[in-house]
Amino acid sequence: MSSKPTVLVTGSAGHLGKALMLALPSLGYSPVGIDINRSETTTLVGSITDNAFLSQLIAEHAIEHIIHAATLHKPHVCSHTKNDFVQTNIAGTLNLLELATAASSSESNTKIKSFVYLSTTSAFGTALSPAPGQPAAWIDEAVVPKPKNIYGVTKTAAEDLAFLVAKEHRLPVVVLRTSRFFPEEDDDDQRRASMGDENLKVLELAYRRVDLADVVSACVAAMKSMEEGRVRWGKYIISAPTPFRREEQVLKGLDEDAGKVFRETVAGCGEVFEKKGWKFLDRLDRVYDSRRAIEELGWRPEYTFENAVESIRSGKEWRSGLTLKVGRLGYHAVSTGVYTKREDTTT
Repeated sequence: MSSKPTVLVTGSAGHLGKALMLALPSLGYSPVGIDINRSETTTLVGSITDNAFLSQLIAEHAIEHIIHAATLHKPHVCSHTKNDFVQTNIAGTLNLLELATAASSSESNTKIKSFVYLSTTSAFGTALSPAPGQPAAWIDEAVVPKPKNIYGVTKTAAEDLAFLVAKEHRLPVVVLRTSRFFPEEDDDDQRRASMGDENLKVLELAYRRVDLADVVSACVAAMKSMEEGRVRWGKYIISAPTPFRREEQVLKGLDEDAGKVFRETVAGCGEVFEKKGWKFLDRLDRVYDSRRAIEELGWRPEYTFENAVESIRSGKEWRSGLTLKVGRLGYHAVSTGVYTKREDTTT
């Protein structure tokens, strides 16, 4: 048996699940991946709503940590019912939380040292989109979510369940609200038509995107924080650190002329973009602030906007090798708009 701590990774066939399964062994962990879809990174096929399946798995594999990434995503809003979202995102999460609590009881030989719940910045909903003419919204953990679809509603409900279980049973739980990391093109027609996909994704690193490798490192930082007793509960935004300052003049500038603020804030980015034939966005509506995760969890993100600009200047790849290795996986059994068809990657 491996001497490495065993980590249960749910959603192991998805973008983040696959990244975790590929990266955790080299980071000192032994991952066990579950998903309803077969894949090269799925250890066992099963559902988070299947109590018997999970109970047996947690006991037999002596699970010490749980990273819960399985979910119905925003792209599934067009293909799944609201009840599907409730059953997977709420009931499935509660099932895992209760099993983790039971596994850590005095009658059990298993001890769950950490539970990491992967949520989303999409949960902030309409709080993310001030009208044109209004300063860009500064989004940190103090902002109250205002979900605008069933995806956001079920993710925030699951966060509340995580808090309740953590409070009642002293289960160490951390919620990570991740910004976008999917490799597919933007689902907004206007944004997609405004500039090239790589151009847009690099810009997003300044305010609403995070590299997959940095999400993995955030999960590990959260696990370590809980195992060491430094954190027992918390919600954290996980997004590439923004180069912008929380000042009224800056936030107004991002609404009025974002390109000017980019050039003034990050030295040399204008020159790099001009050489690439790239554009700047005319306006930013929000900025994610991930400083709390850095300060409290000890998270050390590497793939920032500034580093991307320097990598491009030097002729190097700006994305992590892990992001490139995971690639596009898709969300659906059939092609749906910009969201690619999921392929069976079983080897």
